[in-house]
Amino acid sequence: MDKLILIEQELSFLGLLEKAREIYSELGPGSALSYIKSSYHLLSKIYHPDLNPGNEEKAVILQQRLNNINKLIGQTSDREIIGILRKSSPEEPKPKKKILLVEDEPHLRKIFHNLFLMEGYEVRVAIDGEDGYHNFLAFNPDLVFTDVVMPKMSGMELVRNIRRHNPSIKVIYISGFFGLRNIKRDLNKELLKHNYPFLSKPFRISTMLDLVHKYLADPVKVDVQA
Repeated sequence: MDKLILIEQELSFLGLLEKAREIYSELGPGSALSYIKSSYHLLSKIYHPDLNPGNEEKAVILQQRLNNINKLIGQTSDREIIGILRKSSPEEPKPKKKILLVEDEPHLRKIFHNLFLMEGYEVRVAIDGEDGYHNFLAFNPDLVFTDVVMPKMSGMELVRNIRRHNPSIKVIYISGFFGLRNIKRDLNKELLKHNYPFLSKPFRISTMLDLVHKYLADPVKVDVQA
């Protein structure tokens, strides 16, 4: 396969291509190249096996794929990469949407926060469910992106409290803890009743960003698991 075609496919797989083209259109080639090259360090932390207990094998595969595309980019000139981005660049930036990110693990919280900011969303972060509830009242987000298992107040408790104010709030649950049978049972009931999407850690960044984009753009809730 042609090297440039492979790079384009892999950037799309990782969820970087569309945003890189948007940056190219708005800020020029230098900023777009910087975005692509700096994203490797961010994504490599997400896919690190040590951060994905119970899913180490999947994390290793994703990190290897990330390493391969980084190596390919290193062997490709900036001019060739710019040529990929120039093929189709959006004329207008996407309108901003507001995301409340609730994650008790500091490292992941920072990573997800940076990713959503890079995608052009307005983001507010919370360190647990209780903090998330107070931030919801002040922020009034379009989407709550929340972990399930957290101290003080779980993600499901948080969303139940939020629904008292906004019954139609859009929610995406994320979690890596499914060894506990009662948590899995309760979450399955929640997903079935309210048709919320769910992502199981570790998940592909392209899957996450694509889901968030479609979920916010479509008035009908999207039911996706990964």
